[in-house]
Amino acid sequence: MRNPLARRLSRVAALTTAAALALAITACSPPEDDKSSDTDTAKAAEATSAKDFGSLEDLVAAAKKEGELNVIALPPDWANYGNIIKAFEEKYDLKVNSAQPDASSADEITAAKSLKGQDRAPDVFDLGPAVATANTDLFAPYQVQTFADIPAELKDPKGLWVNDYGGYMSIGYDSSKVPAPTSVADLLKPEYKGKVALNGDPTQAGAAFSGVVMASLGNGGSADDIAPGVEFFKKLKAAGNFLPVDPTPATIESGQTPVVIDWDYLNVGQGEKLKGKVDWKTVVPANAVVGSYYVQAINKDAPHPAAARLWQEFLYSDEGQNLWLAGGARPVRADAMEKAGTIDKDAFAKLPAVSGTPVFQTEAQTTKAKEYLAANWAKAVA
Repeated sequence: MRNPLARRLSRVAALTTAAALALAITACSPPEDDKSSDTDTAKAAEATSAKDFGSLEDLVAAAKKEGELNVIALPPDWANYGNIIKAFEEKYDLKVNSAQPDASSADEITAAKSLKGQDRAPDVFDLGPAVATANTDLFAPYQVQTFADIPAELKDPKGLWVNDYGGYMSIGYDSSKVPAPTSVADLLKPEYKGKVALNGDPTQAGAAFSGVVMASLGNGGSADDIAPGVEFFKKLKAAGNFLPVDPTPATIESGQTPVVIDWDYLNVGQGEKLKGKVDWKTVVPANAVVGSYYVQAINKDAPHPAAARLWQEFLYSDEGQNLWLAGGARPVRADAMEKAGTIDKDAFAKLPAVSGTPVFQTEAQTTKAKEYLAANWAKAVA
């Protein structure tokens, strides 16, 4: 940081009293670099598109000046995030600070509020839909250059939040330890005693939330009524089949969680990593096809607002979308990229087959389900 007073001390003796006073006043003012930095940050925080910087190249320059990006709750083995972060760092020569990789969507919001005004606050969010819709007051609107490719129902019209990657809820299982389930109801059978895990707490984690919705559809419920899903997990616990363990690659490999309810891209990814060690397979129940996208948003109080916006541009570029696809996730721009011939065709062809009619919850349905879970989940599985 520049210090005008220190640089001029050697000349103080030659200054007149008036000049010395003027110098002292100047020294009390913030250094010009700091002023410039504050102005740049404020400008970046108000930007709603790359055009507000002048061009994408100007956005890149502004992000490089900030030098880093804070992300949170992005496990490296989740939808290929490890390689996505690496590619972003290498492409733009920026440092990505990844905090609490195993945190939930709710933890992201807590961190943003508790760290507000600090350099360690998250710049961007990756959230489940239930948590995202409840916290839009924390987001800054921004439209990436490929914004028009994203279906209207999958984004806020101003870019306050935008769906990014998704998939379908599935049942992953070690075929050497349990029989192949053909429906959610099969998991209540004695063969699955002490073996079924759900990825997270559905009141906080998007994957677990959609797992309850899947259980509801598979037991006579609907996107409007998830009570049968909560009742299913109550029965699963009473039967001794529900494991109160958050599954991880380690618990799957060790055999501690031989059945996992999770997104298809995560279960398929586990199968790829454990090939030769565990005969891990994935099924999407035909009578309970639940689809969902995760949501990207920019923290309106991001300490690195230009880097936050460049991160969004990268994620929604062909390169970023194909990196998610490489991780088995379904990128939100898949249809547009397929038409344009820019999608990774081999990776696209490897996505799990899905039969039945997919259900995507609306914002109203998500809010209603979240309220029901808040009131009933804990006592159902206690």
